Amino acid sequence: MTATLAELKALMLLEPRLSVATAESLTSGRVQALIGAISGASEFFRGGLTAYSLEEKVKLLGVDRAAAAAVNCVSAAVAEQMAAGACRLFAADLAVATTGYAEPSPAAGVAVPFAHWAVAHRPASGPLALCSGRVECPSRDRQAVQQTVAEVAVRALLAVVTEIRSR
Repeated sequence: MTATLAELKALMLLEPRLSVATAESLTSGRVQALIGAISGASEFFRGGLTAYSLEEKVKLLGVDRAAAAAVNCVSAAVAEQMAAGACRLFAADLAVATTGYAEPSPAAGVAVPFAHWAVAHRPASGPLALCSGRVECPSRDRQAVQQTVAEVAVRALLAVVTEIRSR
């Protein structure tokens, strides 16, 4: 992960500089902690938000209430809305978001912990670009799931920034 974070920093600081924010649920600030651990992160990291409840996702990130309620706030669409909301909230060029289940949830029909991540890119001109994915974490405890998902999300962010810089 150290090499990933160093590469992310280097790409973020190329001209024109890019900024990033986070919106987390499942990962409880672990994405923020990974990015914030980079020496000099204040040069590109705008901040982050952990929003566990539907109310906070709606109020702070602009997530569609009805759509999120229908999936218990866990879907690619919810993660994408969270990432887009973090871009707006922090006036950032990019945002990464996570939402999911850190443990099995029999009541929700979830046997294996999983999460959705999303990365939003708000270019200077043109529409907001979104990408998202899903990660499953069988046979891992709650904290291992949270850490795994945070690392996957940061790697996805790096992939997006790499693609932006290759244009």
